[in-house]
Amino acid sequence: MKTEEISLKKHSSKLHTGFQSLWKDYVKYRYMYLLVIPGFLYFLVFKLIPMWGLLLAFKDYHPMLGFSGSQWVGMKHFTDMFSDGHFYLMLRNTLLINIFGLVFFFPLPIILAIMLNEVRHELFKRINQSLVYMPHFLSWVVIASITFFMLSVDIGLVNKLIRVLGLEPVSFLNESRFFWGMLTVQSIWKDAGWGTIIFLAAIAGVNPERYEAAVVDGANRFRQIWHVTLPAIRPTIVILLILRLGHMTDVNFEQVLLMMNPLVRDVADVFDTYVYNQGILRGMYSVGVTVGLFKGFVGLALVMISNYFVKRMGHEGIY
Repeated sequence: MKTEEISLKKHSSKLHTGFQSLWKDYVKYRYMYLLVIPGFLYFLVFKLIPMWGLLLAFKDYHPMLGFSGSQWVGMKHFTDMFSDGHFYLMLRNTLLINIFGLVFFFPLPIILAIMLNEVRHELFKRINQSLVYMPHFLSWVVIASITFFMLSVDIGLVNKLIRVLGLEPVSFLNESRFFWGMLTVQSIWKDAGWGTIIFLAAIAGVNPERYEAAVVDGANRFRQIWHVTLPAIRPTIVILLILRLGHMTDVNFEQVLLMMNPLVRDVADVFDTYVYNQGILRGMYSVGVTVGLFKGFVGLALVMISNYFVKRMGHEGIY
């Protein structure tokens, strides 16, 4: 009994010492903890507390009955979703739109950041940075209007040029074969410049002595980029790639909704537009939550799988 009492006293003494140390750290860094509070409250109010609403995916929710009065239906909504042939059409469109973005959009901010970093004239460099950032601040409504002005059959500048060349005008906005490429080009024009910010910051952190050593070894600018710049920013590229894969079931809803029309619905209908049509317009909230929950699970799975393979390849993952 005495041995147990001694061990309990030692354990309580360690806990007391631990609390004292924790309190001292809190007092010492109290202003830094105060800076964390707004971010913590944001995630608590807008991310964690609303997660109770995921239970709607397992209920046949009716606003008149309320959350507690709605009937539990278990996995019914998931079964209906997977058995609906339209589900696989939406899955195909969503994945292919994201694959187009992954292949054509993702590398461009890296290339553009390296090109901007190689500009030696500081004023010219800053002007170009500002120009490539500017489209990011335009709304998708403005970009959709510009696209219509450029590509429409009647007033589009591109089709006017085609007519001048003696060719038949092309209905870019109403043909399914152009839709995914058009979305990709819009995304590139709008956000490629904005995406360079992170890569420019990563390049700025490269030790200049590495470039000096490369010059001593006789490396030209291209070799310096290949053997110094790219390896130095590889961890940033890998992390952003993993996070990008986690959004493979997400598309820019506003962009797709503005560019969609009945003639391209077979390639434009994605999960986000389905949630909007079923969950918002038709009031089938449980269906919308079910699709959102499915997207979340797929995104989590893709992040975990990609992170596993990245670490197996010898790189640092996100955890």
